[in-house]
Amino acid sequence: MSDPVVQDFWAELRATTQARIGLGRTGDALPTQRVLEFRSAHAAARDAVHQPLDAEALAAQVEAVGLGRPVVVTSQASDRSEYLRRPDLGRTPADLSAVPAGTAEVGFVLADGLSPRALTDHGVPLLSALVDEFAGTYSLAPPVIATQARVALGDHIAQALGVQTLVLLIGERPGLSVADSVGVYLTHLPRPGRTDADRNCVSNIHPPEGLGYELAARVVAGLVSGARKLGRSGVELKDTSRADALAAPSEILEL
Repeated sequence: MSDPVVQDFWAELRATTQARIGLGRTGDALPTQRVLEFRSAHAAARDAVHQPLDAEALAAQVEAVGLGRPVVVTSQASDRSEYLRRPDLGRTPADLSAVPAGTAEVGFVLADGLSPRALTDHGVPLLSALVDEFAGTYSLAPPVIATQARVALGDHIAQALGVQTLVLLIGERPGLSVADSVGVYLTHLPRPGRTDADRNCVSNIHPPEGLGYELAARVVAGLVSGARKLGRSGVELKDTSRADALAAPSEILEL
């Protein structure tokens, strides 16, 4: 029989994390409840990967944010199966002729990535928070929705848009704890051929358990500002959005 003190100890820790800890055991195996929870989480992750994005429904919601009717583009991956087997095709556009060229400072791309469910759940409210954060600071291009998309597809779209800085919202790879997390990838002076070293990422956006929309938008805004001052994004650009909050206690003591 399990020690109730040990069980209480793990129960308190489990309340602070989505990780699977203190699962217990029945003989040499996991308890049936834990096995079923694992299988359920695995099924949810698989479903999140394969669930198709309803681009038209998403486009109507994105339009309501106020940046105009989004254009929907796709990669060279013809379907979800090919997208998963050929990451290279997901990085290359099929046709960008419908993308409107302009001279806006910041452009937004909403990409399905490896979790279309995540973009469906969190894409529009996150975009709205970003638009609110950028309001009056930068000129914003009409948004673009990209399907069967990898991160690098955004560089091609940004070049077609003519924007100086790209903010790409994409469904992150589902895990056994979270199947609907969104990541934001920032690329300053985007163009085909950029690498991950040229980008900054804000990940794990999926309130209420993950990062909230408003906080994520503030972090991204800080990175955009920093990238424009530095002249580039990537490994040399650091998130300083919370530096003032961290410095406040020492400043108070000095007073």
